[in-house]
This record gives sequence, structure tokens and C-alpha cells, in this order.
Amino acid sequence: MASILEKIFDFNKRELKRIGKIADKIEALGPKMEKLSDEELRGKTDEFKERIEKGETLDDLLVEAFAVVREAAKRVLGLYPYRVQLMGGIVLHEGNIAEMKTGEGKTLTSTMPVYLNALSGKGVHVITVNDYLAKRDAEQMGQVHEFLGLTVGLNLNELSREEKQAAYNADITYGTNNEFGFDYLRDNMVLYKEQMVQRPLNFAVIDEVDSILIDEARTPLIISGSAKKSTQYYIQANAFVNTLKEEEDYTVDIKSKTVQLTEEGINKAERYFGIENLFSVQNVTINHHINQALRAKAIMQRDVDYVVQEGEIVIVDQFTGRLMKGRRYSEGLHQAIEAKEGVPIQNESKTMATITFQNYFRMYQKLAGMTGTAKTEEEEFRNIYGMSVVEIPTNKPIARDDRPDLIYATMEGKFKAVVEDIAERHKKGQPVLVGTVAIETSELISQMLKKRGIPHNVLNAKNHAREAEIIANAGQKGAVTIATNMAGRGTDIKLGEGVRELGGLAVIGTERHESRRIDNQLRGRSGRQGDPGVTQFYLSMEDELMRRFGSDNMKNMMSRLGMDDSQPIQSKMVTRAVESAQKRVEGNNYDARKRLLEYDDVIRQQREVIYKQRFEVMDSENIREVVINMIKDVVERNVHAFTSDPDQKDWNLKGLINYLHGNLLPESAISLDDLQGKEQDELISMILEKVEEVYNEREEELGPEKMREFERVIVLRSVDSKWIDHIDAMDQLRQGIHLRAYGQSNPLQAYQTEGFEMFNDMIESIKDDVAKYIMKAQIVDNLKRQEVAKGQAVIPSSDGDQKPKRKPIRVENKIGRNDPCPCGSGKKYKNCHGKVAQ
Repeated sequence: MASILEKIFDFNKRELKRIGKIADKIEALGPKMEKLSDEELRGKTDEFKERIEKGETLDDLLVEAFAVVREAAKRVLGLYPYRVQLMGGIVLHEGNIAEMKTGEGKTLTSTMPVYLNALSGKGVHVITVNDYLAKRDAEQMGQVHEFLGLTVGLNLNELSREEKQAAYNADITYGTNNEFGFDYLRDNMVLYKEQMVQRPLNFAVIDEVDSILIDEARTPLIISGSAKKSTQYYIQANAFVNTLKEEEDYTVDIKSKTVQLTEEGINKAERYFGIENLFSVQNVTINHHINQALRAKAIMQRDVDYVVQEGEIVIVDQFTGRLMKGRRYSEGLHQAIEAKEGVPIQNESKTMATITFQNYFRMYQKLAGMTGTAKTEEEEFRNIYGMSVVEIPTNKPIARDDRPDLIYATMEGKFKAVVEDIAERHKKGQPVLVGTVAIETSELISQMLKKRGIPHNVLNAKNHAREAEIIANAGQKGAVTIATNMAGRGTDIKLGEGVRELGGLAVIGTERHESRRIDNQLRGRSGRQGDPGVTQFYLSMEDELMRRFGSDNMKNMMSRLGMDDSQPIQSKMVTRAVESAQKRVEGNNYDARKRLLEYDDVIRQQREVIYKQRFEVMDSENIREVVINMIKDVVERNVHAFTSDPDQKDWNLKGLINYLHGNLLPESAISLDDLQGKEQDELISMILEKVEEVYNEREEELGPEKMREFERVIVLRSVDSKWIDHIDAMDQLRQGIHLRAYGQSNPLQAYQTEGFEMFNDMIESIKDDVAKYIMKAQIVDNLKRQEVAKGQAVIPSSDGDQKPKRKPIRVENKIGRNDPCPCGSGKKYKNCHGKVAQ
């Protein structure tokens, strides 16, 4: 263990020595830059761009470019980057993580590598955790870049497409991780390439990199929309299953929680819905709704699996018995239960596009980050993102007093001590920042302080702009601020007048977070730039972290020693035990994120194939060749399917003819006699010849220009609808795949194998669709590309609120005039779509 630490320490030492020499060269250029006029300094930007065009690299320009930005910052902002900030900037330019303590000026540090990389003209993204910080940094640091002749954009959610395009076309673009990720997904749902807003992803600098790439890495970005299904289907299916009898019409297996229709039940379904075969392709939707209605009726029990509350179905957690508000059963089961209980049926939501931050940010050519706390997650940054963490020394030595933890027997005793400590410090005017892990704790301490008449502010990471203002003032004399550990992140606490003499800012932690990094983040709020300060954590044996890792022995020891609740213990052994518990939790969390990434990598590879294909369709002038090849694959596959028997006499040529007439050719184009006595290759050649004839006739009728657009419309529509269904299917596969472990198979391998098969099936399905619609669809004059579905960005997924439009129904089977209309309206066929058909 010691040797590993030595290696890490040596790496850091070696790196600091190396980049220190570069920083010295930058500092040496200071006097030269000082002599330049504003105009001459600004002219350096054009000079650098010319030198890049002539073959110089960004590394060649680093020393001079950093010196230029340093001088510009002094003139524009009155800030002159220290040597340690130059070192941090070099680390960022090299695509690594600069760990710089709070108050060391990370935002100013970033201006130098951002400027240097923006000279390439490929765009630089500066990513922050919230809109407030993005706006603040774009306005403040943007002044330096604009002074030097570069353009600065701000990417916000409320911008129009044109405004977003302008923001992305700027040399430097500021914004939040969510907005950049959602823009990427939305760009891959547009119908015309001119509607895309992002350029290829070049270089990103992430502020608070641990928060974005570690803390938020388990929550994927999702664009979800309403599935286009009528709620009437659920009502009809529910009415039908209520006519069925157990054993006679369906069987239930309680153990496996499955329910099946009997032969009699199937016959009843076909009569009820006026269909010939419940299992034919056209009846997939009806079949699905009947199955879910049966599950809702026979398996899902009210007040056991769910409760009905204020007109909504709320799931009950099977393990804890708690109500899980906001969670919904998937695949339409939730809607089926809503129909069963007679409450309003909400639209199903469907995932239309999704990506994790890990996979989004790994698409950048170069990635860098800065934070006050990254060293504890160094292994994860190196393994997943290929970034090293370099600890940058502070500009002035740290004068903060980090005191050992105080441990109490009970929570009550701990909170009394916390309030007592706050009261004493407040009395002498020392500002206090109280850090809590949960919002509930903030509120509890707030109530206790109110009783003591101590004025204070409470923050809980909700109102970023107001929080930044309160956090900035938390160092004023007599200020008491209670904040969840993450509230106001990214904002400096500067000490008010006379506070240094009182000991600086006091930070009080009310419990240890499961991540050491978050504790360090809280500690780092005090003692910035060599200021005095003090930090103290209060723990109790009833804290969650202590309970999880066996604090009973310690609690018994405290009571045996006769220690009451007002006496804390200060024990290095306990502090070490807490830290080892934190390491274990961090390890578990890392494993969970790694596992998520392994699963997400499967869909990532598929997403890249589909998005590349979509872009090529939008970007190409002519995709006739692509479409012809798709049709060729479809013909070959189907000929082989109908003629797979080794004995030619048993070939199903009639089935092949029916398929061709139904999907590719007019009935007059080919006859059974034409197919008789030919080998497979001859059949394929003949059919393709006929297909090309019909294709050329269609093109002649429509004109080449319209035909090319028609091809794009069909391919885009098919790719989008199949891809959306595929994401949904992969999501469902993922939810149940862990059960494979019981069958001694590796769930991840099973997911990869089955996911690959499903993807191949989807590609074949796209080709089938394209072939069928290109050859058979009616071509209209006002040809327009249409979005398959409207989506909305959600984190995590929540139900979309768009109401689907009713679409005309194509009637495949003969439906009786008095049968229910298959559109799901609930009306008889003669009073609904039967009118249109007459």
C-alpha cells in the first residue's frame, strides 16, 4: 500500500516539477507582454492563428498564449494569475484534472487553456453545474476572451434553435452538462442537418468535474415522449378480461407471477375484438393489452402491490412497504391497473433517446476538468476517462485548523452540542457554516437555532442564484449559514472585516458523508488563500454511516465507561473506522458506476451506428444506392426463407408470391409460373430485376428530385420509429437481465449477446419497412419529413404530456359492422372508421 502511495506521490511530484518549468517560462514573458499596447496584445490572436495554419501546434504556442491571457486578465479584470494557476492551466490543456483547493481561482485558471484551444477554430466548451455559474463565468471570463478578439456563447435551455446555433458557433461556449448532453440527443433526432446545433465535439473543460463525472454519472439523460397509444385500448381490454373466468379462460401461476389465456380464452378474445387470429402481426397491440389487463386483474393486488391515493395508482415497495410516488410500472401495466381501478389513465412515456454523462463526455477529442476534490476518485478518472489527477499546491500555505471528529452516543446529544457550538461562536461574531448531508437535518438545526433566537440562512441546493449570494456573504461577521453539502458550490466565501482576528470561518459538519470527497469539499470552504479557519465534524453512534458499519460495540463501550450524552469522545480509532467505511462505500459506488457503463457501452455502440446512418441519410444528395441495397437484402433473405428446404419440390413458392405481392411488387409483375424450376440465385436475380423496373417507373412518375426526398422521408421515419422501439426493448431486457445470474449465466454477457441479436433484428426490420414503403406507399405531392414523436428532456425519465393524435386505421381483416372499431374509440365500427370505408 505504501509503495502505491509513494508512486502516486512521486508522479505528482514529477508532474509539478515538469509543469513548474513551463510556468517559469510563462512568468518570464510577463514584462514583455506588459509593454504591448491593447491593440498589439489583441493582435497576438491573429498571429497565433496564422502560425497554426503554417503548421505550429497548440503545444508550441502554449507559453506565449498563456502569457497573453495573463496580461489580458490583468487589464480587463484586474486579476493576474499566480504561478500555481499557470500550472493548473497547463494540466487542463494536457487533458487532465487539476485539483485546486477552494478559493485558488479555478475559473481564472481555465481562461488560459480555453483561449489556447479556441485558437484552433474547432470550438471549446466550458461546462458548469448550473445555469447561474455558466452565466456568471461567461460574463466575467468572457470579457478576457472578447478583449483578445474571440467570440463567446452562452448555451441555455430557453434559447431558440438559431440562438443555440450561434452559441455553439462561437469560439468558446459556456453552459451546463445537462444542456450540452440534451443538445447532442436532440441533434440526432432532427430531420434536416441544418437543424443541428452542435459542431463536432472538440475540447471540454469541466468545472467541478467530480460532481459531473462521478456524482451524476449514474443518472442517464433521457428524452422521453408519450407513446402513441389510445387509453381506450386499456379500457376495452379491462372490460374484456372482466368477462373471463379463472381456469376456464385463463390460468395463473402465483409463484412466477404469470398468467396465460387458455384455448377457450383465446377464442373469446377473437370473438370479442372481431379478429380472426389473436396472434397475427396486426393484432400485436390488442394481444399486449389483453395480457397486461389479465396481469392487473389476476396478479396485482390492491393494498399489497399498490394503493389507490387521490385518484392515482401508487406502487408499494415490496421490501420496505413504503409508497414509491412518481414510480410507474412499465410496458403499460400501470395503465392497465388504472383501467382496473377506474382512475384516470395517464399516457405511457417512451424513452426516445438516452445517454449517460460518461459516454457523452468520452466523445470529446480532449477532456479536462478542475475541482477542489478529485484525488479520492483518481482511479475512476484514469480508468474511465483516461485523465490523471494532478494536485496543484496552494498559492499560500493552508492555515486552517482541521480538528478531530467529536463522537456522541446519540443524535440528540450531537445536535445539542452542534447548536451550543454555533451559539458560542455567534456570540463572539465568528461566522459559521453548518454542513448537512440531508435537507431534513438542515431544517431540524434551523428550528433549534430559532428557539435560541439565532438569526441564520438555510440553503438546500435549489435556488442557485440566491444561494451563491448567501454563500458569498457567509464569511461576514456574525453570519450563520446552514447548507446541504453541495449548496452554493462554485462560489467563494470571502471573510468580512475583523473576521480574521476572530479565527476566520468556522465550518461545522453534522455528520460524515459516505464520500470523503464531499467532506473535503465542505472543509475546503474555510481557509481559502491562507486565511485562518477551523473545521469540526460532529458524529453520533446513530448516524447512518456509523450504524452501517457496526457502531454497537463502541456504543456499549461508551455506556460501560459511564459516559453520558453530553460527553463526546475523540478517538483516532473511530475516525479511522469512519474513513475505512467511507472507502468501502466509495468502492461500492465506483463498482455500480462501472457496471452501468459496461451495460451502457452496449447501447453506445448501437447508438453510434444509428446516429451515423441518420446523419449520412440527411447529408447525402442521393441515397438511391443505399435503398436498393436494403431491398436486395430483403429479397435475398425472403427467397432463402421460402426456399430453405433441400428438396425443391417442398419449396413454398406460393408463399413467396404472396409475400412479393403484399410487400414489393404489383400483382401483375410476377406469377407462380415465372418462379417454377429456377434455382435460388435465379429467383433472386429475376425478382430484383422486376423490383428495379417498378422502382424506375416510380422515379419516372415522380421525378428524380422528389424520389430522392421520398427515399429520405421513408428511411428516416423507419430508422427513428424502430430505434425508439429498440431503446425501449433494450431497457426492458436490462431490467430483467440480472435474473440470469440465478441460472449460472453472466448477466452482462447475456445482455451483450441478446442486445446484439435484437439490434440485428431491428436493422432487418428497418430494411423490411423501407423496402415495403418505398415500393408500395402512395406518394403524395406535398412530401414532408415528419418527426416520429415529439420528446421532452427529463432527468430521470418521467411521463411525457403530449396527447397523441388519432391516426387513420388501415383495416386488414374483415370487421363486422357492429364489432368494436379497432382504432380503440369504443364505438361500433359502422359508427366510426366504418363510415370512412363505405
